[in-house]
Amino acid sequence: MRRFDFTPLYRQSVGFDHLANLVEQLASNEGDNGFPPYNIERLGENEYRITMAVAGFSDDDLNLEVKEGTLTVRGEKTGDDKQTEYLHRGIAGRSFERRFRLADFIEVTGAALENGLLHVDLKREIPDAMKPRKIEITQTKGESKRLIDGDANSATVQ
Repeated sequence: MRRFDFTPLYRQSVGFDHLANLVEQLASNEGDNGFPPYNIERLGENEYRITMAVAGFSDDDLNLEVKEGTLTVRGEKTGDDKQTEYLHRGIAGRSFERRFRLADFIEVTGAALENGLLHVDLKREIPDAMKPRKIEITQTKGESKRLIDGDANSATVQ
């Protein structure tokens, strides 16, 4: 089992506590067999698409769920083809579960099944409060006075 020590990171940063959990989660995916294959595409500045090869699955066989920043795609065949006799079976029809960790402010906008490919569209929606904004600097219209000598009651001003 692999363990990482993030103590030096915690000493010099604030708010990265979830980083340790993310690395542990990625390291624990030992059962990942690579099925089904997938692509991740960048469609625009804030738009992405995950495309998964799910040949043989219908939309009723697939389940997509977003929970706590993780997109889970499950496929489970509901059709009973035990009566079919195959001479060669090259199209995998086994059940699967694939998880994708979503970054902050990434939302799933839609999913479509087309020609054996499942397309999941994602979009980054940054709230207005998180977007960069320019802060105007104003100047006060009063004259600044300088004390030269003495106390406040008898000081001369230049």
